[in-house]
Amino acid sequence: MKIAIEAQRIFREKKHGMDFVALETIRQLQIIDTENEYFIFVKPGKDKCLESTKNFHIIELACPTYILWEQIALPFAISKIKPDLLHCTSNTAPLFCNVPLVLTLHDIIFLEQRQQKSKSLYQNLGWYYRRFIVPPVLDKCKKVITVSKFECNRIKEALKLPNNKITYIYNGFGNHFYNCAETKEITKKYLPDDQYLFFLGNTDPKKNTRGTLIAYSQYVAKSKKALPLLIADLNEAAIDAILNEAGIQEIKPMLRYPGYITNADLPSIYSGAKIFLYTSFRESFGIPLLEAMACGTPVITSNTSAMPEIAGEGALFADPFVPESISDLILKLEEDHVLYEQMLKNGLNRVQQFSWSKTAKETLSLYHSIYKSGV
Repeated sequence: MKIAIEAQRIFREKKHGMDFVALETIRQLQIIDTENEYFIFVKPGKDKCLESTKNFHIIELACPTYILWEQIALPFAISKIKPDLLHCTSNTAPLFCNVPLVLTLHDIIFLEQRQQKSKSLYQNLGWYYRRFIVPPVLDKCKKVITVSKFECNRIKEALKLPNNKITYIYNGFGNHFYNCAETKEITKKYLPDDQYLFFLGNTDPKKNTRGTLIAYSQYVAKSKKALPLLIADLNEAAIDAILNEAGIQEIKPMLRYPGYITNADLPSIYSGAKIFLYTSFRESFGIPLLEAMACGTPVITSNTSAMPEIAGEGALFADPFVPESISDLILKLEEDHVLYEQMLKNGLNRVQQFSWSKTAKETLSLYHSIYKSGV
């Protein structure tokens, strides 16, 4: 087979969830598949995190915007190569592309009512773009991949897709995520404290940053030994706006907000954290759940969407719409040492069920099924 894979954003320095899913899957495909020929299409960037091999060709396409890259540059490049299939990895795909199409649709949050409008122009434009592009693209797909059973059922129900058109393939987590014995050398780049709580927050409304900060303020008020909260990927202006709006400015001295934390440093950050908070309103999978558990850090996550499916017995579950539900679990883990050690062990056991190797093998099997079906 000649297989084309869209991985537009994997060379950017500040990668996020979908970028890592594409990158790690491709890396594993390079290991397990030496027979088929691959063409990986990326936008030029500084982080050359993937290299060509004998049967994997990295093709950089320069184009000024995401939309023009996907709708013009990519189809033009595909027309020259004429692959047997094109796999688009990040929710959207070209409207006009005359090859069999596989789409990874991570979620359909863009079709659901938002808790609040994002303050990020980039996120808002992406939200509207997906609402416009995805429905007509789905009609052209030979197969749709999503990342959890929850999301698979949600997509089938909302978009009336037949069972044979959509499947789910679980994500994995990087092999570099494990319990690090020495963390201070890395953690001191981001905060001075030896112990802390860790929260991956940003301006996306689904991340429940406001509710989590309110929960943290309740924890600080009740705890006898309150730990500082490290918040990744959120700047001071955004934090100030949330604190002022919620009337919890008094917790600001307890917050650490260094900005973006590189993926290479995350294992030490997770390992050094006392508790990891992943308290979104909604997630289609939740790779950070696996990363934290693999690093031996007890996890508090939400009892909504795909998070219970992925975390299983490896996490404690809070109601993300009730801040007290989150703060009570933080206090419980802080005070109950037996429970703390049990959740640490549960997390390490749970992550054994997930790997990028398994993700790649199932993805390759799907490619073969499409090719052999002749559709």
